[in-house]
Amino acid sequence: MAKQPHLLVEEGDVHDIALVPGDPGRVERIADQCENVEHVAQNREYTLVNATYEGRELTICSTGIGCPSATIAAEELAAVGVETFVRVGTIGALQSDIEIGDMIVATAAAKNEGTTRRYEAVEYPAVADYETLSALVDGAEAQDEDVHVGPVASDDAFYAETDEYVEDWEAANILAVEMEAAALFTLARRKGLRAGAICTVDGNLVEGTQKGETEDEELPEKARNNVKRAIGIALDAATRL
Repeated sequence: MAKQPHLLVEEGDVHDIALVPGDPGRVERIADQCENVEHVAQNREYTLVNATYEGRELTICSTGIGCPSATIAAEELAAVGVETFVRVGTIGALQSDIEIGDMIVATAAAKNEGTTRRYEAVEYPAVADYETLSALVDGAEAQDEDVHVGPVASDDAFYAETDEYVEDWEAANILAVEMEAAALFTLARRKGLRAGAICTVDGNLVEGTQKGETEDEELPEKARNNVKRAIGIALDAATRL
């Protein structure tokens, strides 16, 4: 098999489970908690390494921002042997009682984006598979971490999330909004693979706060600190899958 055109990997280069953050810099943060780290490929928004965590071999690969680039990563990873995807991301809260730094395990993702519509009708659900969802919740419990568990929204237009959108999502009890989960859940289901997601809250749209508004860095300090805890939960989940 020829190398995949964007990730620049081929069969045998990856393991069966992949942790997939959006941010390439988060690949290194995850790898810092692992052993036997091997940098495999880097191209465009995609940084890919292999590592071992408590004896579990895994791949870590960034997906970039949004469903189109996440779908390219998932398609190419699946083509060379990945069977389980765990998104480790950030997310904006849509409920007033969810605070910056809280963690959310997504049960499903509203498909408020365009990529999955090229695969199937919007009525088909984008859901996390039960085994990966359970592993993330169990991983949080094992580390005495509290997580919110429920549906999120995946949206394409970060700067077009109007008050009307936010009010509608809040009324529907959607926990938070991010930009990749719907594509990962959809693609995994269609291919008979597994996918789940844990995300750290970096702002609260109901309260009128967004990441980067008050600090020089993209994420607020509490969110930056708690990303490490979310990574720990994702790694624990990997050992269960």
